[in-house]
Amino acid sequence: MDIPPAPYDINFCFPIPENLESERVVLTPFIPSKHAQLFLDQAILYPQIFNYLPFGPFKDVDDLVSNLIETRIRRDPGYTLFVIYDKTKPAHSFDHPGAFAGLIGFLNSSAPNLLTEIGFVIILPPFQRSHVTSNAVGILLNFALNLPSQQPGALGLRRVVWQANALNKASVRAAERMGFKFEGILRWERVLPASKSAVGAGNGKDIRDGDPRRDCVGRDTARLSLCWDDWEGGAREQVNKIMRRTQ
Repeated sequence: MDIPPAPYDINFCFPIPENLESERVVLTPFIPSKHAQLFLDQAILYPQIFNYLPFGPFKDVDDLVSNLIETRIRRDPGYTLFVIYDKTKPAHSFDHPGAFAGLIGFLNSSAPNLLTEIGFVIILPPFQRSHVTSNAVGILLNFALNLPSQQPGALGLRRVVWQANALNKASVRAAERMGFKFEGILRWERVLPASKSAVGAGNGKDIRDGDPRRDCVGRDTARLSLCWDDWEGGAREQVNKIMRRTQ
């Protein structure tokens, strides 16, 4: 008798539904057996999407799953990843609710402290400068900051963080447009892989002689946040208005 495979253990500290969606975008939890090859097939076409990220590009599915999904995301209950589908475009497959548009996730989440961070924002170039980013971010903000009494299943968190390479001005602008408030620059916050120096992702500052990782550039990180009182004070209406825009 064939035994069906066990369900994939997402291992996230908050309960998440099978789908989160707006009128135009659907988010569904990333399952390697369903989505790893789908993502890699598109990521290979656009290696620049990894320029400001501290990981990637990936050479194959095993590289992606071993060095990002299993070791960085699934192992840490503060992390989870979602696949983004654009419902306004034809699906790649009959079992997809729309065209595959990218990835987004939660990281550095804490149930005791009622906080999370939106990250792993990877929007494929054909879907950039469209409704996809604002809807994907807006879906997660509503899910994170609404109370369960306002949205069934919502988490009612107090704080959502956004962090980006300080050189990635587009990411900072996208966050501010969605109501995040700039909190400051964390200098030398991260050591990037040596490969990132070739794409100019470092902070451009010299590294002193004798540094233990002399071949790895440093990153300055811009930090922003959107908290529950910002949300209740008008940010929710701002975000939902942006999500409804056609352009």
